[in-house]
Amino acid sequence: MSALDDLARTIEARRGADPESSWTAKLLSKGPEKCAEKFGEEAIEAIIEAVKGDRDRLTSEAADVLYHLLVMLAARDVSLGDVLAELDRRAGTSGIAEKASRE
Repeated sequence: MSALDDLARTIEARRGADPESSWTAKLLSKGPEKCAEKFGEEAIEAIIEAVKGDRDRLTSEAADVLYHLLVMLAARDVSLGDVLAELDRRAGTSGIAEKASRE
C-alpha cells in the first residue's frame, strides 16, 4: 500500500465524522463544489511555488494538492482506484494519441 492509498482510506473513513473535529469531514460537508474550489486554490499555490523555484514549499503545496484532489474525488464518489484504473488503461499510449482519442 502507498501513502496515497492510506490517505484515500483515511478520507473515506472521515466522511461521516463530526465536521467540528475533522477538516476532511468539514470539507465534505460543504459539498463537491466547495471541495473543488479548495482543490483549485491549492493547485494555484503549488503553481506559484513552482514558478518561484522553492523546492521545499513546492513539495509542501504538492502534498496539499494531492490531499485536496482526493477529497474532491471523494465528494463525487470517484475513488483513487477509479483514477488508477484509468491510468492503467492509458499506459503504453502516447499522450498525443490519448488526447486525440478524446476529441
